[in-house]
Amino acid sequence: MALISMRGISLSFTHVPLFDGINLTVERGEKIGLVGRNGAGKSTLLQLIEGSVQPDSGAVSVQHGAHSAYLSQKVPKEIPGTVFDVVAGGSRQYADLVTKQPTAVLLNKNTTPLHEELDRIRRTPEVEGESYEKEQLSKMVSQLGADAGRAFNSLSAGLKRQVLLKRALVGEPDILLLDEPTNHMDIDSIKELEEMMMRFTGALIFVTHDRMLLQRIATRIVEIDRGRLFDQSCDFETFLVRRSADREAEETQNALFDKKLQQEEHWIRGGIKARRTRNEGRVRELERMREIRRSRLERPGKVKMEAHEAERSGTMVAKADKIGFNYGDTQVISRFSTTILKGDRVGILGPNGSGKTTLLRLLLGMLSPVTGTIRLGANLQISYFDQLLEQLEENKTVIENVGDGKDTVTVNGKTRHIVGYLRDFLFSPEQARSLVSVLSGGERNRLMLARLFTRPSNLLVLDEPTNDLDIETLDLLEDLLMNYTGTILLVSHDRTFINNIVTSTVVFEGGSVVNEYVGGYDDWLHQRPQETKPSKAFAGKQYGPPAQVPRAKPKFGFRLQRELAAFPQTIEWLEREQQELFQAMGEPALYKKDRADIVAANDRLEELKRLLAEAYARWEELEQLRLAGENSRLSK
Repeated sequence: MALISMRGISLSFTHVPLFDGINLTVERGEKIGLVGRNGAGKSTLLQLIEGSVQPDSGAVSVQHGAHSAYLSQKVPKEIPGTVFDVVAGGSRQYADLVTKQPTAVLLNKNTTPLHEELDRIRRTPEVEGESYEKEQLSKMVSQLGADAGRAFNSLSAGLKRQVLLKRALVGEPDILLLDEPTNHMDIDSIKELEEMMMRFTGALIFVTHDRMLLQRIATRIVEIDRGRLFDQSCDFETFLVRRSADREAEETQNALFDKKLQQEEHWIRGGIKARRTRNEGRVRELERMREIRRSRLERPGKVKMEAHEAERSGTMVAKADKIGFNYGDTQVISRFSTTILKGDRVGILGPNGSGKTTLLRLLLGMLSPVTGTIRLGANLQISYFDQLLEQLEENKTVIENVGDGKDTVTVNGKTRHIVGYLRDFLFSPEQARSLVSVLSGGERNRLMLARLFTRPSNLLVLDEPTNDLDIETLDLLEDLLMNYTGTILLVSHDRTFINNIVTSTVVFEGGSVVNEYVGGYDDWLHQRPQETKPSKAFAGKQYGPPAQVPRAKPKFGFRLQRELAAFPQTIEWLEREQQELFQAMGEPALYKKDRADIVAANDRLEELKRLLAEAYARWEELEQLRLAGENSRLSK
């Protein structure tokens, strides 16, 4: 029996059908990426499986005894209790202390704090399974970058999300439902999330706009499109190729149908002669074709973006010379220097709270450095997308936020009515007249972009612009930024977005150290300094700093040539085994075996990942030695 079975599911909100008789079957071990446009019903589909939403018709079945955990897209504003309380709220073994809705328990101010109850239980004789559960709780909490006794409500949005994820995992669910799990997470946290998702052995269904996460994790992609499902068992890149072919076939079929309908309409209006000779069967067929055409659901339109570019700035946009900045006694940036020129596209990377937004404000002259100097270029016209969307006024309408009281907007010399302009960003006339407070996260981001692009600029500053945007809108935003002739400063945790846009990256690398690299996220991974690992012989011993003795580079002789020549085949073998293991882990049969077999498969996967990383690093090192040897010979 399948772990999840959905049959004939239909659901409508008001008069709009969200699902139209959809079917979906999910087996244990599958990792399903759920994609679709904003508002297509991705979150609702997860809620149908989780049970908090009921369909108008059809049935959702979950295998008897299977336990599910759900991480919502929205982080709750108020959950009383400590970090430990909230994580322990997902424990199944302590069902007498925590119900399936732990928030209700935590809201009861008269109850004993959960961590105190758990401490009391630890001092009592253990029952079967309890010791294991305690170990899991301790492990989950220790992995968080927050004190277990800290109040949950005092955490940042990113840390709150990690705590809620640990709560979902602590009960070892059979089904894990994740709705935009990377929102508010920094890159290091996203990489940890990837590792967890890779190791998870139950059924995983996740919604995300992170294309790199989709490509690395998903073994099956399900797209919600006009109330139906486009279901493909493949990785994300293969899915995009198949979807493109499917849409082309649909457009061709619709064009042929419309042409035939037009011919039949012409025949029925052909006058007396046609009416005398027409047959009733052909008339009935025409009526059927008209009904098919009326009921056809057209694909939603694409966002149309055009940035209002100002007169060009000077060649130099900003120059920072050994700048430093503190918050109280905490040093955020120390001795950082950079020169940003016209046309540069600079990505800024770093953990949450490291100082990325602070650096932006320093480079724009909104803050003054404690040490060092910053000089701004001439004729700068700045458009600023702030990650908290503070420029949007909740109690004003969409039109008022974009038009500032005017009925028209002017973009690149073309004047347009504001309602027509907002249609380009997929806002209907009704939505355009609604308050910002009723918009979803994705709609607010689109509104912010619509507002941003009406302002003339030659310097675009984008602080986390990708949150809640669907993948198609992300692709269009990328195209716009690639064609933008001004300068771009971009803060984002979306690795694919960074790779596709920027020409250089500024990275917070621990403490107050900030370094600059050429290229995007992947280029930074290759260029960043590698941490020196102590040899096993001296592990744990303190001998003081090593002597700084210059080392001669080894000559690129026959042995190294042979080693270099063998790497392509070695890497091919490792990647083939990795792919075969990925496929095996996607098969339900694996999870019918002993737990030891599943653990062994996971361990081998981790080992292959390590071996491949080492192989690529060594290959690159040998290539550099080979090139250095050739350059040395040529110079003689």
